[in-house]
Amino acid sequence: MTGFGTGELEELRQVESELNTRWPETKLEPSLTRIGQLVDLLGDPQGSYPVLHVGGTNGKTSTSRMVDALLTRIGLRTGRYTSPHLQLATERISVDGAPITPGRYAEVYRDVEPYVAIVDGRNEVPMSKFEVLTGMAFAAFADAPVDAAVVEVGMGGSWDATNVADGRIAVITPIGLDHVEYLGGDLAGIAAEKAGIIKPGAVAVLARQEPEVEQVLLRRCAEVDAAVARLGAEFGVLQRDVAVGGQVMRLQGLGGVYDDVFLPLHGAHQAANAVLALAAVEAFFGAGADRQLDVEAVREAFAGVTSPGRLERVRSAPTVLVDAAHNPHGAEALAKALDEEFGFRKLVAVVGVMDDKDAVGILSALEPVVREVVLTANSSPRAMDPDLLAGVAIPIFGEDRMLVQPHLPDALEEAIRLAEENDDGDAVSGGGVVVTGSVVTAGEARALFGKEPS
Repeated sequence: MTGFGTGELEELRQVESELNTRWPETKLEPSLTRIGQLVDLLGDPQGSYPVLHVGGTNGKTSTSRMVDALLTRIGLRTGRYTSPHLQLATERISVDGAPITPGRYAEVYRDVEPYVAIVDGRNEVPMSKFEVLTGMAFAAFADAPVDAAVVEVGMGGSWDATNVADGRIAVITPIGLDHVEYLGGDLAGIAAEKAGIIKPGAVAVLARQEPEVEQVLLRRCAEVDAAVARLGAEFGVLQRDVAVGGQVMRLQGLGGVYDDVFLPLHGAHQAANAVLALAAVEAFFGAGADRQLDVEAVREAFAGVTSPGRLERVRSAPTVLVDAAHNPHGAEALAKALDEEFGFRKLVAVVGVMDDKDAVGILSALEPVVREVVLTANSSPRAMDPDLLAGVAIPIFGEDRMLVQPHLPDALEEAIRLAEENDDGDAVSGGGVVVTGSVVTAGEARALFGKEPS
């Protein structure tokens, strides 16, 4: 990594080694007791700044980054907490729009470590890694100090560690099936859990949802007397046109229309994320029918937005795109964007998924838009074995359209070769590769192409 000393990186490795002895994000004992005790010992840092809380299933990180960009351009000092990270743990905790340094990450951990030990001693179940990270983020934001924090839910809502914060604004991105082993397979039940971040007197900014989901969210808003703003009703995307490097949008915000807004991200789903972020920031500042944000500031903020690992180009000739889609809903959005906004003559997918994910749903969503698929695995111990993934893929793609390469670097090399040749083995222009299936797969692909954490 550039810009960091070996001492800083060694400190980070040591801290991550200690944190990794705790329960990972895939092992939960749902409760706010432990994180509640920690923030109490820390002096409730999460109460020292207003919070914009972002929940849902897909689009949370992109939306959080857009909210952060808007707040920053308008002049606020921001903190941003997102998960999981693509390449480096420091990506999770950002101040002033950039990840804190490895040295600062280690420093914050050492600051909260004695209090974590106290909480561990009070409970049968020690704090999980995510709970500790959440406490670290809240403490880092208070110490900065920030004017506002954008906080992404880790999983669920009501019992997620981030929910010790009372968000002035609760943003709910599209809700679908994911983490069914923890949240169940009932969409209304998942929505009820995610609706738990909508607090009394807050403003709930809602993406388009399935009718049963919207009903649950609106019921929660009524119960806690939260104001409601819905995409497609109070705000929306009036027009979007594909442009070089992204799209140009005309957005209907809560406070008026914002024309000629360039977003350097691809896909209708990112336009929806953008207007969701806009409405959230408008609501934060109290914008309404008679007051809107400075249009030029909004344009500048969106023009500078980045969302690493979200349909991100990491190579040209052939084009290689990286996308962190890790469930069927995300894969469907990816496939739609690939079909509508890229004119590949031949597209090859490199897919590596986790063993607890819906591989059938992910592969089925991608099948109509890719010619061939190379099945692989990332370095996570939770990665699905590529041969097992091949067994899932055969009924979807057929044996003639798939290959197995157990190691990601080899899979990328194979996919690039396939993208550059036609069916006769001759060279062809206009080929492309998309790497997807998991956040870890996307992050490792970024690193292999020399992309820095951001």
